Amino acid sequence: MNKHVHVGLIGVGLMGHGIATSLLRAGHRLTFLDHPGNQPTDDLRAKGATAVACPRDVATAAEVVILCVTGTPQVESVLFDEGGVVEGIGDGKEGIGDGKEIIGDAKVIIDCSTAIPSSTRGIAERVAAAGGRFMDAAMTRTPKEAAEGRLNLIVGAPEALFDAMHPLLASFSEHITHGGPVGSGHTLKLLHNFVSLGFTAVLAEAVAASRRAEIDDAVLLEVLGNGGGGGVVLERLRPFIAGDDPSGFRFSLANSLKDVGYYQSMAGDLDAAKDVADAVASLYRQVNDQGHGERLVPELVTLLKEGA
Repeated sequence: MNKHVHVGLIGVGLMGHGIATSLLRAGHRLTFLDHPGNQPTDDLRAKGATAVACPRDVATAAEVVILCVTGTPQVESVLFDEGGVVEGIGDGKEGIGDGKEIIGDAKVIIDCSTAIPSSTRGIAERVAAAGGRFMDAAMTRTPKEAAEGRLNLIVGAPEALFDAMHPLLASFSEHITHGGPVGSGHTLKLLHNFVSLGFTAVLAEAVAASRRAEIDDAVLLEVLGNGGGGGVVLERLRPFIAGDDPSGFRFSLANSLKDVGYYQSMAGDLDAAKDVADAVASLYRQVNDQGHGERLVPELVTLLKEGA
């Protein structure tokens, strides 16, 4: 796909801003939803992006709409509430330009959020009934990689739609995995986040215990890094353990609880074992109930050391 498309973006937060930057860098046109939860957008406007007031207007303007919001309730709201995206799916089709040979006559919605797969499949059916096409493209990695156009995407979509959208996805991602039909992307994202946040909970408890035992942090990091504790999660937490810098894992404890809760819901739908998930969720719920939801994941180490 050498053609540029007009992309609509809903959710210009830490991850969404990076996606927006990457889309503009690749030469795509961009219309985004003006929202108080956005990161500052002056840089996007200076590069030609346009802000509009409601999700319907985003869909009317765009050929492809990307959602980068918190979770299932927010996805359903921006799509189906009054003034939502589905109201604009049928508008502006005559304005589809270079992208028409890529996306055809039906506008495409790409959901990059973290959501409950059973809801995702229902959403896709409602979008199709409104005349659009839907795919889930869940993200991993951090805002830094988002700004660099180096996200990992896990996609649930029919193969033909995946192939058609792959070049657009590649403009803001480095690794793209086709997980299967709609809902597969969100399923795999929940599996991934459960493993990541579960490892984080184990590591945070271990560091808290180590500090109570008066073990030097550098020694613990050396032992873990040279053994079975090494890996991506340790490296994300390492700057905080070594120097109280939480920027290696810019994800809130509130979102951690939300994602583990989504995993519990999915595991329940699948009648799958979830005893470990229940224990991990209990830990994240505890620190959230104590008012620490806006703190970043690495700070769990300190909270547990202090007896939160």
